[in-house]
Amino acid sequence: MAPQLTGTSRRRRPAVPQSRSTEQPTRHPAVALAMALPCAVLLVMLFGGWDQMANQAQAVADLIGR
Repeated sequence: MAPQLTGTSRRRRPAVPQSRSTEQPTRHPAVALAMALPCAVLLVMLFGGWDQMANQAQAVADLIGR
């Protein structure tokens, strides 16, 4: 049996605005990297990600047979 919706239905906004008179240029990938890299380095330092990555790489290398 199909579920019934009760109450008022809300309409979703369209994913792309219909009228876009001024197109904004896209961000350069180097800018995105410059924004994300400090956060990634901080997370690696806080949670010991470097050791985890080294362990994972060693496990993969063992599976491959190197």
